[in-house]
Amino acid sequence: MANFEQWEGFKGNIWREEINTRDFIQNNYTPYDGDESFLAGPTEATDKLWGKLQQLQKEERAKGGVLDMDTHIVSGITSHEPGYIDPELKDLEKIVGLQTDKPLKRAFMPFGGIKMAEEACTTYGYTPDPMLHKIFTEYHKTHNQGVFDAYTPEMRAVRKNKIITGLPDTYGRGRIVGDYRRIALYGIDRLVEAKQDDLANCGNGKMRDSIIRQREELSDQIRALKQMKVMAASYGCDISKPAANAREAVQWTYFGYLAAIKTQNGAAMSIGRISTFLDIYIKRDIDRGILTEQEAQELIDHLVLKLRMVKFARIPSYNELFSGDPVWATLSIGGKGQDGRSMVTKNDFRFLHTLENMGPAPEPNMTVLYCDKLPEAFRRYAAAISVRTSSVQYENDDVMRPVWGDDYAICCCVSATQTGKEMQFFGARANLAKCLMYAINGGVDAKTKVQVGPKYRPITSEYLDYDEVMQKYDDMMTWLASVYVHTLNLIHYMHDKYNYEAAEMALIDTNVRRTFATGIAGFSHVVDSLSAIKYAKVKTIRDENGIVVDFETEGDFPRYGNDDDRADDIAVWLLGTFLKKLKQCHTYRDSEPTTSILTITSNVVYGKATSSLPDGRKAGEPLSPGANPSYGAEKNGLLASLNSVAKLPYEWALDGISNTQTINPDALGHTEEEQVTNLVNILDGYFEKGAHHLNVNVFGKEKLIDAMEHPEKEEYANFTIRVSGYAVKFIDLTKEQQMDVISRTCHATM
Repeated sequence: MANFEQWEGFKGNIWREEINTRDFIQNNYTPYDGDESFLAGPTEATDKLWGKLQQLQKEERAKGGVLDMDTHIVSGITSHEPGYIDPELKDLEKIVGLQTDKPLKRAFMPFGGIKMAEEACTTYGYTPDPMLHKIFTEYHKTHNQGVFDAYTPEMRAVRKNKIITGLPDTYGRGRIVGDYRRIALYGIDRLVEAKQDDLANCGNGKMRDSIIRQREELSDQIRALKQMKVMAASYGCDISKPAANAREAVQWTYFGYLAAIKTQNGAAMSIGRISTFLDIYIKRDIDRGILTEQEAQELIDHLVLKLRMVKFARIPSYNELFSGDPVWATLSIGGKGQDGRSMVTKNDFRFLHTLENMGPAPEPNMTVLYCDKLPEAFRRYAAAISVRTSSVQYENDDVMRPVWGDDYAICCCVSATQTGKEMQFFGARANLAKCLMYAINGGVDAKTKVQVGPKYRPITSEYLDYDEVMQKYDDMMTWLASVYVHTLNLIHYMHDKYNYEAAEMALIDTNVRRTFATGIAGFSHVVDSLSAIKYAKVKTIRDENGIVVDFETEGDFPRYGNDDDRADDIAVWLLGTFLKKLKQCHTYRDSEPTTSILTITSNVVYGKATSSLPDGRKAGEPLSPGANPSYGAEKNGLLASLNSVAKLPYEWALDGISNTQTINPDALGHTEEEQVTNLVNILDGYFEKGAHHLNVNVFGKEKLIDAMEHPEKEEYANFTIRVSGYAVKFIDLTKEQQMDVISRTCHATM
C-alpha cells in the first residue's frame, strides 16, 4: 500500500492504492452545521495585496481594459519567469504564481489562431513580434487555420449568418476541469507514474487510429506534468511529493490550475470543487495547533485574490459575445454526499467570506450547490452574501447529484462534469428563433436575404397556420441540428489536433467520459411566437421579394413565464424535440450529446442577427437570456416566473438551464433578516420543483442607471451583478449590454 508521511492522520485505503480524490474526501472531511461566527477578517497582508490589485485594476480600466500584454513569448507552463503582485511585497503572498511575469499582463497564446492572438494585441495598441507571425503561418498550423481549411460552404454560411453562433472556432473551447487537487494529494511524481503505466498498457501493439492518438496524448500529458514541477520549482516549491500542510495543499492545487491557464485561453477555465478537499488539510493543521483561523482565512483570501487576477487576451468579437471580460473561474461549494451527509465545511463559509473581506467580485464565479437539506446556517449565510453582493449563483444539487455523483464541479457557467472523470466538448448556440424564421421563409435569412437553410417550400399564406408552421419548423430543426453537430465535430477534431489541453487532461483519468455540449438561443421567443400563432391571429408582413420580415399579431396569447401550462408545455416540447434531433447525429469521439438553455451576454449579439418574430419582438432587439422569459412577458410576479422555468426537465438539458432574476430589495423584505429568510424560502421552493439554476440579483434599477451614468463613483468600482450564468462588474459591460441588463424584469413583487 502506497504511503507518504504527508498523509499522516488521514483515513481510508482505496485512495492510497489508486488515484481517487473522491474516496479521500469522503473518508476525511468533517461536515460543519454551525454558523459564520467563527470567521476571521482580512489580515494586514490581504489588505495590502488587495489594495495593490485594486490600484492595478483602476490603471487597467484607464488604459481601455488592458494593462499590459506579452508580444514576444508564446505562453506555456514554463514560459515566464516567476511573477508577483508587487515584488516589494512578495513575502506577503501566501499563495504565489501568475500567468506571466507581471500582474494583469496578458499572455500571447497563438495555438488557437495566430490572427486572433495578433488582433488581441493590435486592438489595444500592442505590436506582436513578427517572428511569431512567421512561425505560426509558415511553420506551425493552428486550430483556427485547421477549422477554416475544412469548413464546408454550408458550415461557413450558417456561421456567417449567425444561425449557429459563438462557435469555439476562434477561441479555446474551455470547460475542461482538471482535478487540480490530485497534485496536493499525490504529488507530481505519483501522477506521472500513473500516466506512464497507462501509456505502457495502451494498445498492446495494435496501432489503430484511436490508440495512436491516445498514446500521443498520454505522452503530451506526462510532459505537461513534468513541466508543472519545473514551474513550481521556479517559485521555490517542490510539488514532486504530496502537500505536507494546508498552505502547501492550497498552493499545489493552484499550481495545477495555473498550468491550465498558462496553456489555454478557454471559453471557461473553472477551478472546480476544491473547498471541501482543502478544508481537510486546514482542519488537520488547526487541530495540530500550527494554523489559526485567521491564517486559514488568509490562505483562502490569497487564493481567491489570484483567481480574481486571471486575464486573457481577447478579440473584439469575443468581447461582444461575452461582455465584461469573464473567464469563468467557477468555484463550486456546498452540496451533499451520496451517503446523505452534507459536504458543507467551514471552508465553504471561508470562500463566501472573501466577498466580505475583499468586497464583491465576478471571479471566481461563486456557485453554491444547493438543496434544502444543507445546514440552515449555511443556506442563510449564502443568501445573506447574495443580498449584500449579488455575486453568488445557485444550482440544484438534488438534480445534479444523481447524474454526476457527489464529486462533480461546474465547468463553465452552469454546466456540470464529474471531476477528474470526464471532459466536455463545448459548442456555442443554435439560434432556434432564426430557425423558426427559416421555416417560414423556406431557408432564407430574413436579415441577410441569403438562402442559408435548405430550399424548402416557404409559407405563402397571409395568416400563419399553427399546424403548417409546426411541420415546417420540425423539418428545419432537423437540418439545423445536423449541420450544428457536424460543425462542432470538425472544430473539436481540429482542437485536439492543434491545441490539445495536455495540462488539464493530465489531471483527468485516461479512460475519460466525453460529453458533447450544445446550446439553444432565442428559447422564450420561439415559445411565445408559437403560442401567438396557436392562440391569436398572426399576420405576415413581407418585403418586395415576398420574404416575411415582420408580423402583426391580433389578440392575446399566453406567454412563457406566467405559470400557464398552455405556453409552458410548448417550452417543454421545444427542448425535448431539439435534444432528440441532436441525439440522432454522430458526435465526435462518440461523446454524449447534451444541450443547454444558456446565452451569457451574447443575447445582444444574437438579437442583432435576428429579424422580427411573431411574439412582438422587433428586429435587432436583444433576445432574452438563457431560459428567462421574454422581456415584459412576466405579468404574475417572481414565483410564477420561477414556476414556468422549473417545468423544464433537467434530464433534457444536462448542460444547464440558466435563469437570472433581479429582485428589488423591498420585494424581499424591509430588513436584511427578512430578506435572507424570504430568499432562502424562494430557493428551497424553486429547487424542490426540480429547477436547475438561479442567478440572484438584489438591487433596484435605479442603482443600475446611476452606475451607468456615473461609473467614476467609488461605490461602483466593484459593483458586481449576475448575468446569464456568470457575474460581471457592471461598469465593465458595454453601454449596449448595460441597457440590456436595465431592460430586464426587476421583480417588485413576489
